[in-house]
Amino acid sequence: MHTTLTTASSPVSVSARVGAMILGLATARGVPAASLMADVGFDPAWLHDPDARMPLAVESRLWDEAAHRSGDPDFGLHAAAAIRPGLFQVLDYAVRTAPTLGVALQRLARYNRLLHDAATFDIQRQGPVVSIEHRFTHPGARASRHAVEFTLASLVVVAAQIGACPVQAVAVEFAHEAAGNLPTHRALFGVTPRFGAPRSRLLLAAAVLQHPVPAADAELSRIVTAYADSLLDRLGPAAPSWSERVRQALLQGLAGDGATMPAVARQLGLSERTLQRRLRDEGTGFAPLLDAVRRELALRWVGEARLALGEVAYLLGFSEPSAFHRAFRRWTGATPHAWRRQHSQPQATIARTPSVPPV
Repeated sequence: MHTTLTTASSPVSVSARVGAMILGLATARGVPAASLMADVGFDPAWLHDPDARMPLAVESRLWDEAAHRSGDPDFGLHAAAAIRPGLFQVLDYAVRTAPTLGVALQRLARYNRLLHDAATFDIQRQGPVVSIEHRFTHPGARASRHAVEFTLASLVVVAAQIGACPVQAVAVEFAHEAAGNLPTHRALFGVTPRFGAPRSRLLLAAAVLQHPVPAADAELSRIVTAYADSLLDRLGPAAPSWSERVRQALLQGLAGDGATMPAVARQLGLSERTLQRRLRDEGTGFAPLLDAVRRELALRWVGEARLALGEVAYLLGFSEPSAFHRAFRRWTGATPHAWRRQHSQPQATIARTPSVPPV
C-alpha cells in the first residue's frame, strides 16, 4: 500500500501514517522510537499531522532499520498480520465498507494514491485466477523488501478480516531474492512464495473476489467513497512519468515497428530530442527502458511453455532468434531453454499474454 521517490519535476510521497505504523510495531518490540526516528530522518512532528507525507528514502530506511533493530527478518509480514481497522483511515474505510472482496480490491487500486503517489495495483483476470501486481510508475523507485512483503501480505490479511473467512493465495511472487523465514511466508499466504520473479504479485482464485463482506454498510460506503473521491480530486490527476509513458508505448509496440525512439516519440507527440531530454531528467534513457521491458516480458513468456521461443523473440521485437538468445543470456546468465526448464509455471496460473481484461 505505499513507497516514495523525488524526481526533477515533482516529489513522490507516502503518507506518514505508514511510518507511524512501522514505529508502533518497532516500539512494541523494544526499539527506542526517538533514536530510530532520528537515525532515519523521520520528523516526529509527522506523527501529529494527519496529512503529513514522507519521502521514499525515509520510508525505506525506516522499514530496514526497524527490522534490523528488532531482530525480525519478517518484519513486513508481521506488520501486515497486525493490521487493524482504521489504520489508514479513509482508504481503509473505503475498502472495508465494500459489498464484496472484489469491489474492495478495486477500491484499493483506485484510492491507494491517498497513501502513495506512485505505487499502483495492476489487477488482471487470468482464467481461474486474478493477478494483483504491485509496482511503481516512476523509474528508479525501489522499496524495502519489508515494504513489498507487507503490501502483498496485507491483501490477504484484510481480505480475511472483512470477508470473515480465511483467504489463501494460489501463488505469490516477489521480485527480490529470498530472505526471512519461509515458514512465516507459508503460514500467512498458505503457499511458498517464488523469489527472484520478474515482478511482485499475488494470485488469488477468482471466486474469492465474489465473497460478500458481511459487515458492509451501503450508506456508510456511499459517504466514505464520496469523501475519498473528493480527496482524489484535491490531489489532481495523477500524471504518469515520461518513463512510464514510454514503457506503456513499448508494451503496445514491441511486436511491430513501434519499439524505436522515433516511433515512440511520434506516439507521445514529442520530438526525439525532447523525449530524450525528459527521460534524462528522470535519470534514464530510451535504450535502458526498452531493455527493461524486454527483460520483464522475456522472463514472463519464456516461463510459459505454450509459447514457442521463436514466437517470444518475435513478440519482443527481435529481428532474429539469435539476437534474443544473446540478450536473454546477458539478462539471466542462462539460455532460454535452460530457464524454461527451471522456471516453467503451471498453465492454470499464467496467462498467455499480458493483454487480458481487468477484473
